[in-house]
Amino acid sequence: MNKKGMGHLAALVTIVIWGTTFISTKVLLTDFKPIEILFFRFVMGFIALMIVYPHRMKGTTKQQEATLAVAGLCGVCLYYLLENIALTYTMASNVGVIISIAPFFTAIFIHLFMKEEEKLSANFFVGFVVAMIGICLISFNGAKMSLNPIGDLLAVMAAIVWACYSVLTRKISTFGYHTIQTTRRIFAYGILFMIPPLFLFDFHFGMKRFANPVYLANILFLGLGASALCFVTWNMAVKVLGAVKTSIYIYLVPVITVVTSTLVLKEKITFMSGVGTVLALLGLFLSEYKRKPKI
Repeated sequence: MNKKGMGHLAALVTIVIWGTTFISTKVLLTDFKPIEILFFRFVMGFIALMIVYPHRMKGTTKQQEATLAVAGLCGVCLYYLLENIALTYTMASNVGVIISIAPFFTAIFIHLFMKEEEKLSANFFVGFVVAMIGICLISFNGAKMSLNPIGDLLAVMAAIVWACYSVLTRKISTFGYHTIQTTRRIFAYGILFMIPPLFLFDFHFGMKRFANPVYLANILFLGLGASALCFVTWNMAVKVLGAVKTSIYIYLVPVITVVTSTLVLKEKITFMSGVGTVLALLGLFLSEYKRKPKI
């Protein structure tokens, strides 16, 4: 498999795992606050990356450290906090749809700040529209859309923040360090920025809760799989494919959620969710498609 093929595989693996995390999060929310799940999973992810690749980053400049710090603030701290708070104000279906517009913001930011990196084609915008129609069909399947200004605005902010993270990781990929090293440093900054919110959201360690094997298994999945592994594979995909192409895979999250709900929770796929799944996949294909030049 060539380098680009590995990049696409890394992005796909990431999205497949991220698309199933809602099950683990739902289980843990029985006895854990969102901020507690967030803190435990990234601390666990940081420790795992330290064990896997213990080599220190040396010779970074102040500008590089600043970029890594902002990436930690955006991708680890702010994105998840905004998403979780948005869920307390508005419907999960609203958040799911709004978060899926992150590739659009990523494309805009890349065009504005890194023009030499990736050129936007008409196919990208056509694919975006088709995918969003599909995602709306999946998310609002059998339900009416209910707007909530505060929650929906927070979800938009979360999408913008993730787009910023994608652009920053593209920049970080040019620093010349190992992907695990940069991801670990991003985690470290993200955890530091997370400390003040811990006091605001009444954080409790309560380690005895992990004596429950179900809770332990789910936090291990989130910490080792969805955090340590997936942030490395996502950053690797951004390095190879670019921020825009990698972000397009976000269209698949609702699709993975539908499939997982069917296999694990035994939920039935309705006609609307089936059509929505096809459109989301078609949108991904259109956004990635490039015409071969005529000879």
